[in-house]
Amino acid sequence: MGTVGTGTVPGQGLTWSLRGRGPRDLPVPADEGPPGGLPARQATGRGVRVCVVDSGVERDHPLVGPVQSSWVAVKDPESGAVTVEPTTTGDTCGHGTACAGIIRRTAPDCEIHSVRVLGEQFSGTGDVLMAGLRWAVEQRFDVVNLSLSTTRTRFASELHGLADQAYFDRTVIVASAHNTPVESFPWRFASVISVGSHQEDDELHLYNPAPPVEFFGPGQNVSVPWLGGKTIRTTGNSFATPYVAGLCARVLSGHPRMTAFQLKNALYLSAANVHADPRPSTAAGDTRDDSEN
Repeated sequence: MGTVGTGTVPGQGLTWSLRGRGPRDLPVPADEGPPGGLPARQATGRGVRVCVVDSGVERDHPLVGPVQSSWVAVKDPESGAVTVEPTTTGDTCGHGTACAGIIRRTAPDCEIHSVRVLGEQFSGTGDVLMAGLRWAVEQRFDVVNLSLSTTRTRFASELHGLADQAYFDRTVIVASAHNTPVESFPWRFASVISVGSHQEDDELHLYNPAPPVEFFGPGQNVSVPWLGGKTIRTTGNSFATPYVAGLCARVLSGHPRMTAFQLKNALYLSAANVHADPRPSTAAGDTRDDSEN
């Protein structure tokens, strides 16, 4: 039995139940999304803001194109406070540039923004990652590509709350699964779109019917942009994630009012291994038994 209360948490604006309000008090502009979940051919990501939370993005890379803004999470050595500030430093190790290039290839007309939370040698800390991701969510970017995770369980609760905030604010976090079978976050949360890699040559995505990861994208032996205007071939869930983020950008460019919940459904419906088989007729006189024999 629920407890008697006002229905909101004081000072937080969180609605736990409706008291004295009805459907007309909660209007939500909606969009049905593309048929079958597939983005229309003319949907190229235009008008969609994608933020790459990573190692930065190399400016003027021919396979990345324009970067609308670049930021860096900076930790004060004395106070320990982390702030997010504008930067012109570009990419420290190439990882973020690779992700941005895959997003550009998938959704060529989207806006790409960068928040650097990694240093050289792919080094980073959980509190800097938290600060960069929180900033991106607070800016209400449409899609956040997070090809990173943390194994530090002390950040799990805060990350969970941040992922839920993004989910309700219509910021879609597309998060990479860890490359090894260890517990890490935030990709393990249902409020994000979690991605692993598959070995297929075609640029397609797959739905995973078994936990923990939800979707697979092309991420094994793929060609990606790297530092110095170069390209390399590499493998990892990190590089499958921006492909799915780019798909989300394409869908949103044609259907900007879709929620994260709807985007997951669109990805599910358009996955190469999902087939909607016709169900037996239930017209008058017909019978159907859905039970297993």
